[in-house]
Amino acid sequence: MRNYLVEFIGTFFLVLTVGLTVIWPGAGPLAPLAIGCALMIGVYSGGHISGGHYNPAVTLAVWMRGKVPTADVAPYMGVQLLAGLLAALLVGYDNAGQVPVKAADPVHLKAVLNELLFTFMLCWVVLNTATSKKTAGNSFYGLAIGFTVVVGAFAGGGISGGAYNPAVALGVTLMGLSGWEHIWIFLVANFAGGALAAVTYRFVNPDELADQVA
Repeated sequence: MRNYLVEFIGTFFLVLTVGLTVIWPGAGPLAPLAIGCALMIGVYSGGHISGGHYNPAVTLAVWMRGKVPTADVAPYMGVQLLAGLLAALLVGYDNAGQVPVKAADPVHLKAVLNELLFTFMLCWVVLNTATSKKTAGNSFYGLAIGFTVVVGAFAGGGISGGAYNPAVALGVTLMGLSGWEHIWIFLVANFAGGALAAVTYRFVNPDELADQVA
């Protein structure tokens, strides 16, 4: 149960940071830095308890890697999505129409490609820095993971919105930053990116597959 609570807390503050920095003008062009830092501190503070996924696509990748029990996959994803939903509701309450919110209108193919590539990158970094025996005990994994989101948000935020996370996608949709007609872009591309990262990791590191959990 404590794992689920940690996943809820980390995802909640990640999505809350996304909403408050993107909708309110204070963060301006530095919003991606704040969002990446929110993920970084969440990973450092909760990674030793739950793994610090805060992202259903990461949970999928880590499960395919063999580092999270099958019984935890649905609960992890469930609490992550719930956290995204509640964070979005709080952002809506804080805003209450004070700042106009306009939904983005991405080009589908470009958005799918961007979300897939940077979700792959995020999950690839997670697998190699936080689940590999070769990097076990390192102190940089949270920084690497958080700054992967910074890179993705700066590089591709203008193309797709830069969610790279189905829980964030649900949150920004509820906030009105993206339309419901576009949510499939995130769900398809993010889960595909996570799965592709896991398959690639398993191919590159066949020697690490013996330590999988059931």
